[in-house]
Parts: sequence; structure tokens; C-alpha cells
Amino acid sequence: MELIRNFCVIAHIDHGKSTLSDRLLEFTKTISERDMQNQALDDMDLERERGITIKAHAIQLDYEHSDGKRYVFNLIDTPGHVDFSYEVSRSIAACEGALLLIDATQGIQAQTISNLYLAIEHNLEIIPILNKIDMESAMVDQVSDQVIDLIGCSKDDIVLASGKTGQGVPDIMNAIVNRIPPPKGNPDGPLQALIFDSVFNSFRGIIIYYRILNGNLKKGDRVKFFNTGGEYEAEEVGILRMSLFAKKEIGCGDVGYIITGIKDVKEVKVGDTLTKASNPCAEGIKGFEEVKPMVFAGIYPVENEYFEDLRDSLEKLRLNDSSLVYEPETSIALGFGFRCGFLGMLHLEIIQERLSREFNQEVITTVPNVSYKALTTRQELLIINTPNDLPEPNYLEYVEEPYIQAQIITMPDYIGPIIKLCMDKRGILTKQHYLTTYRVELMFEMPLAEIVFDFYDRLKSMTKGYASFDYHPIDYRKSDLVKLDIKLNGDNVDALTALVHRSKAESVGRRMCTKLKEILPKHQFVIAIQAAIGGKIIARETISAMRKDVTAKCYGGDISRKRKLLEKQKEGKKKMRQIGSIDVPQKAFLDVLKLDE
Repeated sequence: MELIRNFCVIAHIDHGKSTLSDRLLEFTKTISERDMQNQALDDMDLERERGITIKAHAIQLDYEHSDGKRYVFNLIDTPGHVDFSYEVSRSIAACEGALLLIDATQGIQAQTISNLYLAIEHNLEIIPILNKIDMESAMVDQVSDQVIDLIGCSKDDIVLASGKTGQGVPDIMNAIVNRIPPPKGNPDGPLQALIFDSVFNSFRGIIIYYRILNGNLKKGDRVKFFNTGGEYEAEEVGILRMSLFAKKEIGCGDVGYIITGIKDVKEVKVGDTLTKASNPCAEGIKGFEEVKPMVFAGIYPVENEYFEDLRDSLEKLRLNDSSLVYEPETSIALGFGFRCGFLGMLHLEIIQERLSREFNQEVITTVPNVSYKALTTRQELLIINTPNDLPEPNYLEYVEEPYIQAQIITMPDYIGPIIKLCMDKRGILTKQHYLTTYRVELMFEMPLAEIVFDFYDRLKSMTKGYASFDYHPIDYRKSDLVKLDIKLNGDNVDALTALVHRSKAESVGRRMCTKLKEILPKHQFVIAIQAAIGGKIIARETISAMRKDVTAKCYGGDISRKRKLLEKQKEGKKKMRQIGSIDVPQKAFLDVLKLDE
């Protein structure tokens, strides 16, 4: 155990975590030059295309130190985007130390600070590393001062490195050996292992990743899941290299995998404790907190017959992404589907992409919204996950919406536009604090619903990418919210129903009607698009019918012949409008969400 070091790499998005991990893999010869590629640990195509890490990736490295001892490093590369902070919290629970990576050209960003606090709460040893020091725009001294102010370390504690050139990698290795403590635990006690991730393999069943805190695990042992109570035989145990590497035994303090042939997804829960059936541990490990979804949306199969396939796909996806929450629901317009909870809009987008790529599931997604609380006149407190759950206004006492604390770090030049953007989104400025002369931290209290759609994109574009954003929920507050219905020829389209603040209802209604008029294809009859609050119509657009020129065959002659044909057509259109159904294409649901573009 003295020779084991468990650590993770945490940083803001785009600060070079995956690139630095590549250099550590090369330095320890864990990966051959022939197999080397950029972002070696990111195994999804999606991660490489977007240049972001979506999943935390664990890998074991062997390192021979200058003192002649061979050390085992368990490295976990984590995502940097705020939507995947749950992955970071799970990785931190399995480590004793963290490499805090800071981009020397950008300085400290919002997500750096929130990930740092997460690591400090778990008493991790922090090694600050300044990355990208080979770039001309690197501000080594200024960013070092920021780090010293933030952590309270000395200048000698900061390691200077470059993930691109490999500069400083030996110093990082020495710091890991000398500063991160070895794992503590009782190798002779009952087995106690924390499950921090799992993945579904269609041939071998569920592969579970864990970190052993006490005891050891051998191939053939009968293991038990502490919370679900299931017992299975360990068919294979091993460690995580670039591929799975089987071993006879995994010792105390180590990170590894186990295959038990479980095919039922419900048996495995991330955060559960793994122990032996013959000599179980007395209590489960208090790992990481339950995930709190922020954004809710309905996901429906394009054809209803694929409902069960979609259920299986979501179950398998949940194994690999335990922050996904879902439950079945039905919609008048879309049939059977699932109500899903996500950590943010990027998370929603990624899940949609993964369903399409990994499981060939084409789905329709409804308007994303957040969870509200409503008190009825009968004093019942309801949780409102979909706008259609909201009672009629005459049965409502009040509605409360979730508020968040938003932290934005930017340059002083952009303070004005940012404050205006946040005020437009009903935000309240609570704090303005200069971290240095050219970096300012702004704190806002804002309704979560206002940042769901386009807030992050607009913030990035108005600050030329120089603002970083992080948020966490604070409480629920009373709000004057109304249900905005979209009607097509008098019928509600429940997939487009939204809860909006009364002051914005009219403008949102108008924009949605205008957008739908552009998107919806013409039919053989007139389509009226209306936005309504209760029985009151607040906006309307009309799509004219596709018309055949029935008078084309009349040349000359009496006007009454033409009139007769037009009247006949008019009657036909009227009848068609009563029985005709309107097809809303999948693209329309997605485009209506992008109102502000």
C-alpha cells in the first residue's frame, strides 16, 4: 500500500487535462508510441469531435522513482464542463490527491474554483500545476500569484508544465510520489470497496469499477452489493490499463474492475459498497451525494413501437452515466416516452447524441424545463416537473421556482454587458469582487429556468470566450409564472407547452408563433397558430393553405362558373380542416427552442 498513489486531474474546461494525461501515459510507457493518439483516454468519438471529456476515465500507471522503488499510480481524468461536475465528485471520492490544472494563458476560472472546493471538502492533497507555459501568451507570474492567493501555498509548491511538449512531467511525477499520501486501510479486514463507475458490455455483462478501502478481492470470491443485497461470484478481477488487465487478486487501496456476469442493470448502483458474502463489512461507505437533476425534458421514440428499445437503451446508458434520471410518462401528441432529468443543456445534448450513436435510437425531445413547486387552494404542495402538471389558475395559491447562485469570472471590460444580460434574465447582482486588477468575480442570484436555454452561449459570445461560468442551486422562491399553451387549429400541442414569467409571456408567445410559421410545412387547409394563457389568446399567426388553381380550365365564359368552382373548393377546404391532422416535424420541436438566435 505504501507504493500506491490514487489521484485525479481536475480543471476548468479546455485547460489541457486530457493532453497532460497523454504525456503521463507516454512518460510511464503505459501506451506504446504506435497506439498513441491525442486524448488517448477519451474513448468516445463524441469526446474527440467536440474536444471535451464527458466521462471520467480511470487508468493504472507503473512508475519507477529515482529512489529505485516502483510505484503504482491510479489516475482518473475528469471532465471540466459544469454539466459533468457529478463525474468529478465521484472521482474525488475514490482518491487521496488531486492535480489542479490551471491554464497559464487564462488564469483561474469559475469551474477551477468549484472543483477545488470539492477536493478540499474531501481532504485531498492538492498539487497546483500551471499548464501551457510554452505558449507566448502565458502569464506565469500573474497566474502563480492568483494560485497562491486561492490555495495559500508557496511559489515552490506550484509545478510548471506543458501538456503539449511534455515539459515538467518528471516534476509532476516527483510531486505525486512525495506529496500525495498513500491510501489508508486494513488489508486483513472485511472487504469494503466503493463502486465509482460501471459500463455495459453486451458479451460479458456489467463491468464494475471500484476502489478498495479495506480488505482484498480475489478471483472466485463470492461478493455482495451492500445496498441492493445481490450476491454474485467474481468471474474475473483485474486492473484498468488501456484495456482490462486480469489479475488473481486486487489489494487494499487499489482501483480495479470486476466482472460477475450480471446482465440486470438494476442490480448495480454507482456509490454502492462491494463486500464479501462470507464476511460482509458492518456498514456501507458514505460516498458521494445523490445527483440533483436541473433540467427536465421528455424523450419519446419517433415510432411508438420502439418504446421498449428506448427503455433498454436508457437503462444501459444510465450504468455509464449515473447522473441521468428518468421515469415513464405519456403525452397526447407523442404517445409513450420518458421524463428525463439532466444536469444541464449540454448534458441533454450529449445524451441525445449517445442514444443516436450507441443505440441507434432516433428520439423526439420536448421543450426542456425545470422543476417547480406549487401550492393549491387545498394547501397541497405539488412538485411540477412538466408544465401540463400545473393546476388551473383558480386552484393555485402560488408557484415557486428554483434559484441558483451563479458565479462568473471575467475581465473588467465585459462587466457592463454581463450585468445587462443577467438583469434581462431576472438576475440580482449580489457581489462584485476583483480577484486581480484584470479579473473580476461577479455573483448573481437567478432563476434556473432563465439559464436553461441560451444563457451560456450568449455569455461566451458577448465576452469573446473570456468569461467562465459556474452555478449551484440555493432555494425556491415565489414567482408569477403562467402556463403558455401553443395551439394548432385549436388543439394544444403539449410538447411545446412552457411555463414562463408573466412579464415575458407575450413576447415568448409571439416569437414561438412566428418561428412555427417559418418551420411548419403548408397543408391543404389553413392552419391557425395561437399562443394562449388559459382561455386568453395572446398571439396568432396563420399559415395559408396550399391551393390548386381550380379556375385554370375556365377561359372566358361567365363569372358564375368560376365562382361555383371556388365555392366548391372552399367547402372542401372547410371539411378538410375539420378532419385533417397537422404533422409537426421533429426539426420543429428543436428549432422552436432556439428562439433568440
